[in-house]
Amino acid sequence: MSPFFVMSLLFGLIFGQTASLCAPSEYTIHVEKQECAYCLAINTTICAGFCMTRDSNGKKLLLKSALSQNVCTYKEMLYRTALIPGCPHHTIPYYSYPVALSCKCGKCNTDYSDCVRERVRTNYCTKPQKLCNL
Repeated sequence: MSPFFVMSLLFGLIFGQTASLCAPSEYTIHVEKQECAYCLAINTTICAGFCMTRDSNGKKLLLKSALSQNVCTYKEMLYRTALIPGCPHHTIPYYSYPVALSCKCGKCNTDYSDCVRERVRTNYCTKPQKLCNL
C-alpha cells in the first residue's frame, strides 16, 4: 500500500463525520383536527442533511447489523405543545411536536423516526390557518 492511500484512509476515518452536513433546519408543520375550526402552522426545527456512510460490496458476507447506514437524527430535542384554536370543548385541542436542539449522524431510532422510507404526507392546510411561533 502506498503512503498516500494509507493517509487518505486514516483521514477519511478520522474526519468523516466532520464532512457531514447534518444540522437543525427550520420546518413548518401544518396541524389540523377534523373537529377544530382552524389549521395551525407551527414553525419548528428538525434534523436534516447529509451523513457520510459506507456501503459494503460484500453484503452477503456481513451481519445485517453491520449494514445499517447513518442518518441525520436528533442528538438533543425537546417537545413543545401548541393549542389548536377553534376546537369545541369535547376535544383535546393540544398538539405536541419535537424541536431539534442539536443533530448528529447516527443509526435511525424507530422510537421517534420513520426509518424505512419517507412517508408521503400533505403538509398544507385545508382550513383557515393560524400561525404559531413559539
